[in-house]
Amino acid sequence: MGRRHPGPRALAAQLLATLWQRKPSLTGLLSAGLGAIDDPRDKGLTQALCYGVIRWHDRLEAIAAALVDKPLKQRDRDVHYLFLIGFYQILYMRIPDHAVVSATVAATKELDKPWARGLVNAVLRRFLRERDELLRKVDQDPVAQYAHPFWLIERLQQQRPGRWQSILEEGNRHPPMSLRVNRTVMSRDAYIKLLDERDMKSKVSPYAPEAVILDEAVNVDILPGFRDGWVSVQDVAAQLAVGLLDLRPGLRVLDACAAPGGKTCHILESEQDLDSVLALDSDDGRLADVQDNLDRLNLHAELLKADAGAVDAWWDGRQFDRILVDAPCSATGVIRRHPDIKYLRSEADIAVLVEQQRRILSELWRTLKPDGILVYATCSILREENEGLLADFVRRRDDVKVLPMGEHWGNEEGIGRQVLPGQDDMDGFYYARLCKLVALNS
Repeated sequence: MGRRHPGPRALAAQLLATLWQRKPSLTGLLSAGLGAIDDPRDKGLTQALCYGVIRWHDRLEAIAAALVDKPLKQRDRDVHYLFLIGFYQILYMRIPDHAVVSATVAATKELDKPWARGLVNAVLRRFLRERDELLRKVDQDPVAQYAHPFWLIERLQQQRPGRWQSILEEGNRHPPMSLRVNRTVMSRDAYIKLLDERDMKSKVSPYAPEAVILDEAVNVDILPGFRDGWVSVQDVAAQLAVGLLDLRPGLRVLDACAAPGGKTCHILESEQDLDSVLALDSDDGRLADVQDNLDRLNLHAELLKADAGAVDAWWDGRQFDRILVDAPCSATGVIRRHPDIKYLRSEADIAVLVEQQRRILSELWRTLKPDGILVYATCSILREENEGLLADFVRRRDDVKVLPMGEHWGNEEGIGRQVLPGQDDMDGFYYARLCKLVALNS
């Protein structure tokens, strides 16, 4: 007989220890770590524990620091994460306290660390006894209270003085599961009828004509027609890009920084008579994701591995009518969906990202036809990556016209519009529309 896989708590402890040591993405780590588990309940619990501990990591770490006198050795990091897994279950999951303690203590055996049994038991039982007073002390520190890094809290306090607390709170909530109905296959109303027939409750978004928001998240395999390309998973805010492009038959379109391909596919679904669509990304693996999405939806685009900011290395000289620049960014608008962003990003990253965004925007501008439209997008809520960068770009050029958005979602910035996390069930996104003029000095 083969070796039995560890249960959800032990496996989650192992995965979290790996995450902190190697800093991969949580999504990728779970994809690899859950592949050998057959029981969907075990998969679901393991994933819930990993996401929950990462979401509330700073608060849980503060609790551990107050309860554990001596830090464990690096090789026992998995035991440390059993503490955090136990705290998370007690605070945020509907599992009886006694069951949490019993199951979490039992996980020490699955980790082959029976010596930790008494320690884990003692720490969790002490937390149960002292919970209220301990939380009162821990939450005096805003990093623990809001479970976000200090640099981000400080920046949001400066940039969003009236909303920073609600943004942080939203970052710790579970996001809704939003779908994009493939209009080449059926209408949104027809798809909602299919969902109703399966007792899958949903609502529509007033801002994206193909968007459906599920009341409860489900595995994609039970969505009607998912494997046949009837529908895709995509946040409502990400679906706003296509409407801003003003697509028409015969246009040549560039989707820069295209992976994983959701917006590329939406472009092709929205206007079937385009001249061509070129999707760029600098990573082979991510381009493969774009192709997988195109194949599932029976769509075609030209894919090219290239750095969008190094135009001379890939551009054939033919200008584009429309360009979507979904720029690499801090992803601070999608923390609720990817909580590991809080710990994978640092304050020092922001200036590097802004310079990369500036280079990509400036270079791609050369490839846009006069009277063409460029839509700049990020899933960031930081002004320096969005309105600040666009204002500087417009100020330095005489061939840029800022187009009015004409939209009612989000908040108007100096240039463009900003959706904040959770606003109208959307992730945090920024958009701006620019039209290219004939330069006065040309």
